[in-house]
Amino acid sequence: MNNKDRQIPLNFNPKPDYSRDDFMVSNCNLQAIRAIDSWPEWSFFAYVLYGPKGSGKSHLAHIFADHVMNTYYKPIAVKIINAKEITIKKANLLHEESPFLVVEDLNPKVDNEALFHLFNLYQNEGGHILFTAENAPARMHFKLPDLQSRLNIIPSIAIGEPDDLMLTALIVKLFTDRQIIISQEVLNYIIQNMQRSFSFALRLVEEIDFISMAKKRAVSVTIVKEAIEYLTANTQPDLFE
Repeated sequence: MNNKDRQIPLNFNPKPDYSRDDFMVSNCNLQAIRAIDSWPEWSFFAYVLYGPKGSGKSHLAHIFADHVMNTYYKPIAVKIINAKEITIKKANLLHEESPFLVVEDLNPKVDNEALFHLFNLYQNEGGHILFTAENAPARMHFKLPDLQSRLNIIPSIAIGEPDDLMLTALIVKLFTDRQIIISQEVLNYIIQNMQRSFSFALRLVEEIDFISMAKKRAVSVTIVKEAIEYLTANTQPDLFE
């Protein structure tokens, strides 16, 4: 299917299942889920889970929120917020609302002063924060040196790229989320021929679904081959980061 021939079929955004039962555990994320399960016996008030796009960081964030709510001695809110939304004013409100917080997509482009204030609030006045990021804080370059030094001391746990076991489970889940059942032949072909990354898996299933709907045909090896060829020929700079 050429770019000029591509038409956008009616599509929908599948709602992800963030339950603990739906989380797939493999060697690449075993330490991350163990860190979640170990709360409240953390060695520090905060933890950082970092890994590539599509590696399940948001899923882990929701699991942590549920774990805290189910473990704490009383009902408690656990806010999940993107780091770019944090301001100094909002930092105060967040700590007033709850001593537990999840901050997603930690990166140097956020308001450094606000994040520094948030860090100090939760460390000095009591609370716990789970950060998620694509890179370890030590590999980022925050403009505020005091913020950088504080983030560097947070225990950080890496989520690695998937092995074949994880890729297989992930591909099946991504299709299931879209209410698509694939054959073992199709699954085997995908695993044998795809690039080994979470981000490619996410984009590949999306592209397969796109072609399948555009052609009004069930998912087949032929459609999978076309999707892989299209993605390989049209790689964007941020697609496989």
